[in-house]
Amino acid sequence: MQFISNNIFPISIAILSGVMLFWSIFGNRIRGIKEVDSISALQLINHKNAMVLDVREEDEYKAGHVLNSTLIPLGKLKQRVGELEKFKDRAIVVVCRSGIRSATACVTLGKQGFTQAYNLSGGVNAWQKAKLPLEK
Repeated sequence: MQFISNNIFPISIAILSGVMLFWSIFGNRIRGIKEVDSISALQLINHKNAMVLDVREEDEYKAGHVLNSTLIPLGKLKQRVGELEKFKDRAIVVVCRSGIRSATACVTLGKQGFTQAYNLSGGVNAWQKAKLPLEK
């Protein structure tokens, strides 16, 4: 017990680090988010006619986006989700810069009944690293 009381700060940091690591690895699965990498996203787009939803801001979108993607910034998604109703039964690949905003968008879509929303893991950054094209 004395060891713990003498080292409470380092022990707390170690526990917090472990929790953060666990959440970064399993957090999206716990929240029910389906993740896809760039190649799997491309297969969904090409073979399942998936719609691509870009949730970045307009200036980010204009700098380069996935071909034929639809822009609805994350901050406007709840108000504009009705625009996506016709895609409710199709796969939707949700994209942002790094995969964080798109994960939030997938949760929002899931709450609205979109069962096939896929988060592009790593976002546009990963798309570019995979040498896949962007449109300007």
